Amino acid sequence: MLAAIEVYNKPNFAYREETFSILAVNAWELLLKARILQLSKNRIASILEYERRTLADGTKSEKRYRKRNRSGNHLSVGLFKALDLLNNEYAAAVPGAVRENLELLCEVRDNAIHLSNKSSDLCKVVRELGTACLRNYIAATREWFATDISEENFLLMPIGFVEGGEASAAQVGANEKRVTEFLRGRILEGVAEESAGYDVALRMDLKFSRSRAEDAVPVVVTNDPSATRVTLTEEDLRDRYPWDYRTLTAQLKKRYTDFKQNAAYHEIRRPLEEDERYCRTRYLDPRSTTGVPKRFYNPNILREFDKYYARPS
Repeated sequence: MLAAIEVYNKPNFAYREETFSILAVNAWELLLKARILQLSKNRIASILEYERRTLADGTKSEKRYRKRNRSGNHLSVGLFKALDLLNNEYAAAVPGAVRENLELLCEVRDNAIHLSNKSSDLCKVVRELGTACLRNYIAATREWFATDISEENFLLMPIGFVEGGEASAAQVGANEKRVTEFLRGRILEGVAEESAGYDVALRMDLKFSRSRAEDAVPVVVTNDPSATRVTLTEEDLRDRYPWDYRTLTAQLKKRYTDFKQNAAYHEIRRPLEEDERYCRTRYLDPRSTTGVPKRFYNPNILREFDKYYARPS
């Protein structure tokens, strides 16, 4: 699992999500087998695959034989067989959220192994699944083996390094789109499977903050319908538009020597209230556009008033 995290967090790695999915699924399979061995008093037979051989008369043998791979080594059970054994044979049920999370990561893994994934939307989904996968892994090791591995830097970086500080989205093909839609649908369905301490996926939130740093990525407010849409929560809106009318007027009185709260001020302000860069209108019921509105202002509106009023010298 540490290998999966190391790869995911590399600054420049083109196969990031796919490799993480492959290694993380492998880590979980090993952990589940370790759990079976723990419960079976370390009987190696408990994690091996068995088969009935075909006899000369075409019937299957009563005896079960250990199954071997092409090199002649004994085959061990796979990921989901291990889950089934724990649930059915050892009465040590694994939370449904864990299985759902692993099934979705396996979908990413299988698509990566047999074809390829090149979608920015898929990257976000894998991060949400991957974060839940790590959290579940830590919870399971703590619950099953009384081992706390949370101090091993078990975290995925919130935003991957992208050269130049800006990320550009690639066009999504039909294959990637189907995978992404399938994963998102299953994530929504799998919420009911979540239990205390275990998750199917963890949502990613991105928060914008003002910065004067030279390497800050610029964000532009636009009405362009083709632009990437960012939804703001009520908390985000209050952060972005912290001033009401009274606060705005008080700020203007402090800022300018010739400011007066008169008709001229209202004529300047009203057109600015139509621009979402400077003002946002809120209603008592956020879902309605009727009733008594209340306007909130972004501090950037001061730059517009600078064109009309004088500041202290």
